[in-house]
Parts: sequence; C-alpha cells; structure tokens
Amino acid sequence: MLTRREVVKAGIAAGVTGLVGAVRTGFAAAPQPLTKVNFDVPPGACDCHVHVFGDPQKYPFFSGRTYTPPTASADELKQLLASLRLERVVIVQPSVYGTDNSCTLDGMRALGSRARGVAVIDDKTTDAELDAMGKAGIRGIRLNLATAGINDPSVARQRFANAVARAEKRGWHVQFNTQLPVIDALSPQFLASPVPLVIDHFGGATAARGLDQPGFGALVNLVKSGKGYVKISGSADSVSTQPDLADVTPFARALVRSASSGGATGLTRDRTRSPGASLPTSLLPCRQTMGKC
Repeated sequence: MLTRREVVKAGIAAGVTGLVGAVRTGFAAAPQPLTKVNFDVPPGACDCHVHVFGDPQKYPFFSGRTYTPPTASADELKQLLASLRLERVVIVQPSVYGTDNSCTLDGMRALGSRARGVAVIDDKTTDAELDAMGKAGIRGIRLNLATAGINDPSVARQRFANAVARAEKRGWHVQFNTQLPVIDALSPQFLASPVPLVIDHFGGATAARGLDQPGFGALVNLVKSGKGYVKISGSADSVSTQPDLADVTPFARALVRSASSGGATGLTRDRTRSPGASLPTSLLPCRQTMGKC
C-alpha cells in the first residue's frame, strides 16, 4: 500500500509533469502535455486545481478581470486528465468570471461524478444558490484576494469570517488566493478555523526571497497543524524566475515535509497562463528533488 508521502510525491510529479505548449489565442486546441507520464500514478489521483474557460459568447467575462484567457473546454480537460492518468479533478472558479459560476458548474457536469468544484460568491449569493451549487458538486468557497489587489489583513479577516459562516454548515472548505503577509496576519484565525483551509499557489511566495521570507513560516506551520492544505502550483506564473523552476524546489520540499506530520499538501497544474507568462519545457530537476523528500 502506498504511504501518504508516496502519494504526495507521486501526485506532485503528476501535477508538475503535465507540460504545455505555447499560449494560444482564439479557439485553437487547448495545450496538452508534452511530457509523457512514465511513473506509476496512485489510484484515485486528483488534479486539485484547473479552470474551464468556455466560449465567451456563452460565458461572458467579468468586466473587472485582470487578464483574458484563451478557451479551455471540458472536453479538452478530459483529454488532459487521460494523458496525466488522473481519475479525479477539482474545477476552481477563475477570477475572470467574477461570481458567475456558470462555466465552472457546466464543466463539472460535463466531467460527471469524477469532478468537484470551488465557487466564488459574494453577499448577493443566496443560500438557495449555495445549496444548488452543493448538489452540483461545489465543495468550497474561493476568496480571490490577490487577483483583486486586496492586501489589507482587516479586509481579508472579515471576508474569511463571512465565508466560514457560509461554508461551515455545508461541510465545505475555504480557499485563499492571497499573499504571505495576509497569511501571516491571519494565522490565529486560520489555526482556529472550524473549516479546512486551502491556500493557492505556494501562498504567493517568491522564490527569489528564499525560505526565510516573512510569512512562509506561518504557511508551513498551518500545514503542520493539519488545518490547512497548500497547492504546489502557479510557479511558472509568479513564484519562480527560472525556466526549469528549480528555484521552487526548496519551497515544495518544505511544504511536503511539513505535511507528513499532520496536514496534506495539494498539487495542481493550471491549464492556462496569463498572457506573457512563461511556460516550462522540463521539470525533471524538480521531480528529481522531490524524490529526496
């Protein structure tokens, strides 16, 4: 039987090995992996963070978005999961749709029982709407603070409290896309949270600032406590400055090692990138280092 650490390491490899080609425009085919999976993937393996972007004529973008993605359909996601040998998937509501979760929900329906989702809501979202989303497979509320430019801990604290109030009675989790200073400031609330927490994209760490950068210790402690999960993801967008992502490896190792004593570390591979973001062509150094955890 695989140990949890073996599952985490195999999952990390699965999550980071699905490498994609150049960013596309219009309605060209979505990027698919260039690197074949040549290792055993644990049964039930899950890609815990992907987005589905539909035809903008059917799913209009939020006017306040900070980027405009190319399309990435549910059918293309099925192909991607097959290539990566992943049985399950979590479709996360991206910032470009605001609180209109239609595309995410339709993507989940297309994937069937293997899919779950994370929604973005606001004060106008009714309990009836949340209950309907729960029946469709939504299992979390995402607070997309970083994309919205919200760095004030007091604002983040209130939004967290509001999300917890709505998630707790449904057995959901709260997912944060934020920065390390906010995580550090909200550590007391996080450690006392009645619901599980999920932190996106290394908590907004920057590889060039090293493991001692303010807030990363709080992130590691959150994972150690068993209260939180961290997605080892988004490194090509903002965390790393190196084409092979080698500078991200110490952060991934620190989080995986902390997970062995309590929490678990999630992993993800975004299918799309913001315009201008670099795309890795090889993650062999990262995989080699993960094998030493």
